[in-house]
Amino acid sequence: MNDKPSKKIALTNAEKQKRYRDKQKDQGKKEVRGYLSNEAMECYEKICSQTDWTDSTVLSNAIRITYAAYKNGQIGLLNRWLNENKL
Repeated sequence: MNDKPSKKIALTNAEKQKRYRDKQKDQGKKEVRGYLSNEAMECYEKICSQTDWTDSTVLSNAIRITYAAYKNGQIGLLNRWLNENKL
């Protein structure tokens, strides 16, 4: 028998990404994609620079804050403020 430990085969980037996505799904997370308007991108950059949040944290918090505004009857107020401030 060969006493040498067997070499692990390196994973490709695609395999690593699939493994990461599968791990996130197993944790109950869902991937959401979209394109940002110029105004939203400007807001995103400001939020990231001030908070050091990851993309996932920014998106999660944005959805949670929007939902909180909706549940508290403030979605119209929030939307009006965004429009008045051209954001």
